Amino acid sequence: MRRLFGAIDALNEWTGRIVGFQIVFIVGVVVYEVVMRSVFGRPTLWANETMVYVTAMAYLLGGGYTLLYRRHVIVDVVYQRLSPRTRARLDLVTFLFFVIYMLTLIWVGWLFAWGSILERETAGTPWNPPIYPVKLAIPVAGALVLLQGLANVVRDFYAARAGTRP
Repeated sequence: MRRLFGAIDALNEWTGRIVGFQIVFIVGVVVYEVVMRSVFGRPTLWANETMVYVTAMAYLLGGGYTLLYRRHVIVDVVYQRLSPRTRARLDLVTFLFFVIYMLTLIWVGWLFAWGSILERETAGTPWNPPIYPVKLAIPVAGALVLLQGLANVVRDFYAARAGTRP
């Protein structure tokens, strides 16, 4: 199990690092657009959509990385006052809802993505980039988050039994 969880952790770590470079790319696109528009009076046709689509993919694909480091939003006012053992138990109880949500996201996301791929869907704008890569990121991101959630919940189970936090 440790090897499997290590592989899941490594996959989300690797994906998170790639997403980090996407953010640098997005900043470059925004700076380029601002310079072209403000200094040269020649706005680009592609910069805004590129920024939106690459940002959407970064947001989606960064979910597993965020869960790996347990940095998702939680209600700290209540959660942090609980003992490590109680927090782990609470995580185990809420895991069922997490699985239902993630499986729904993966399934519906896949239906959207597959339909978009089959249609070779594009944005319908003057630049008209394909949108199916962004839609395909939805079920991929859901799978990454679900895998990381599974690894975390098993660790939480052992932590709850031992009375500590992983």
